[in-house]
Amino acid sequence: MRNRVIFILAVIGLVAGLVSAYLFGIEKKPQPPAFTPASNPYGAGIYANGIIESYQTNGENITIYPEVAGTVAKIMVAEGQGVTRGMPLLMIDDTVQRATTAQQEAQASAARALLEELRAQPRKETLQVAQAQVEYAAAGLKNAQDQFDKQRSAYRLDPGSVSRDALDNAENAVVVARTNLGVVRRQYDLTKAGAWVYDIRNQERQYEASTKAYLASRALLDKYVVKAPANGVILSINAAAGGYVSPQGAYDSYTQALGPVIVMGGAQGYLGVRCYIDEILVHRLPQPGRIAAKMFIRGTDVNIPLEYVRIQPYISPKIQLSNQRTERVDVRVLPVLFRFAKPKDTALYPGQLVDVYIGGK
Repeated sequence: MRNRVIFILAVIGLVAGLVSAYLFGIEKKPQPPAFTPASNPYGAGIYANGIIESYQTNGENITIYPEVAGTVAKIMVAEGQGVTRGMPLLMIDDTVQRATTAQQEAQASAARALLEELRAQPRKETLQVAQAQVEYAAAGLKNAQDQFDKQRSAYRLDPGSVSRDALDNAENAVVVARTNLGVVRRQYDLTKAGAWVYDIRNQERQYEASTKAYLASRALLDKYVVKAPANGVILSINAAAGGYVSPQGAYDSYTQALGPVIVMGGAQGYLGVRCYIDEILVHRLPQPGRIAAKMFIRGTDVNIPLEYVRIQPYISPKIQLSNQRTERVDVRVLPVLFRFAKPKDTALYPGQLVDVYIGGK
């Protein structure tokens, strides 16, 4: 009985082994690829990693940093929106600066009013008062002179009628009145001449300094509204209302670093492609007039011919690594820039990585 059981189990194991061998030996039909891998369209083409950028005649994307620090009060644009040169993009809280500007404007106005007052001298009413003082002093002199003449005549007729002391006092009163008249006349001439030229010049400098301080404060106030430096498209906004920004940029809580508050791209109908050619392949680049290139969109079968723009003639350290063991960290690359017309049926965005093959015409 035991031998029979062992024999049956052995047969079952043999059958299971044959069935398994048959099943595992069946070849499965491979799945078709999701897209056709990029192939080199040139006989001796050079492969390069590329990154799509907004097309600029010179330079890269426009990074915008505010010139003043403060809390963001309002953001007046949205990502993807087209803007024109001088259009307000972002407003920073300007409460303190606006009050300072108003104060300096008032100081400049006060300095100007004082300058106009000095230039308008003599005032008509002040001159009339000075003229009245002259007339009053002249009348006082005449009165003193008349009193002295009377006492002197009486003294000559009868020396006993007037004491010598009274006669001397009358004569001294004439001298005092004459001197007072001279002082009042000089004061009248001084009033009539108006403000001293040096006082006017000093006030002119005060007004000029106050005006320049106000204009500087006003110019600084205008900096609290960040405006578009050129026509373009808003690519990214890295700030929010209530957040703090400074001339160093805005703090990114994800990267824990400072970056541009707003990034703008060109508004033309083109996109740019920046390719990085490994330093060991630079000698294989064709002459600029013969350079041809084709871009392959990763994950699709789309390929787009590129138009050569320029070479950035400075070999710099590579910033994008492929994570291959054979790739050195200290690799230097030469940036080559291309452009292409925006396709209507394919969505492409600045910052997207693409595969580029570069060959000769």
